[in-house]
Amino acid sequence: MGTARTTRRARLLAPRPGRRRCWWAETADADFVRYHDEEWGRPVHDDRLLFEMLTLEGAQAGLSWLTILHKRAGYRRAFANFDVQRVARFDARRRAALRRDSAIVRNRLKIDSTVSNARAFLAVKQEFGSFDRYLWAFVGGRPLVNCPRRGAVPARTALSDAISRDLTRRGFRFVGSTIIYAFLQGVGVVNDHTRDCFLCPRRATRGAGTGRRRRTVRPARGSE
Repeated sequence: MGTARTTRRARLLAPRPGRRRCWWAETADADFVRYHDEEWGRPVHDDRLLFEMLTLEGAQAGLSWLTILHKRAGYRRAFANFDVQRVARFDARRRAALRRDSAIVRNRLKIDSTVSNARAFLAVKQEFGSFDRYLWAFVGGRPLVNCPRRGAVPARTALSDAISRDLTRRGFRFVGSTIIYAFLQGVGVVNDHTRDCFLCPRRATRGAGTGRRRRTVRPARGSE
């Protein structure tokens, strides 16, 4: 019964004619499609979810994002639903137990970095009031909407380089520029839905003299 239900859900979420998605989400995998349609590129301002996504992106290093998505529930159980204050208190015994937990990536460096990153995360909150305020200040509080062509999405940018350097300076680990750019895409600081994706924001323009200037950036229908 469970398998049949999963199969039906996959069919419902799979790409359909007339509704194109970013190339990486053109799959029948229900978790991948749901993540693309409901999370990727949508602005996140909740510190718990920001810590979760930062952790998951770091855990992905050397692996596929699909592997991490399939382990997401295990990560939430293992890391106290990403309660940053609780994770910051994980001691050596707790970390050793996590290295035996098959529901997550059992890599000592990644597990240890999640705990040390929780402590660094709390220090940022102490300084700025919230990690959300710290992060979004890099873009003036507004998402960067790129609408790239298919195949032209960068792996890193000057923005991810700057944030990566600052996080590293603050004691974070597994925060290289490529990891951080994926994080920025995931939490909507950067919107990289490609131009042929149904979730790519439409740029409305109007004539201004002999030229044209951008007027507003509106979400595509169904993305609100």
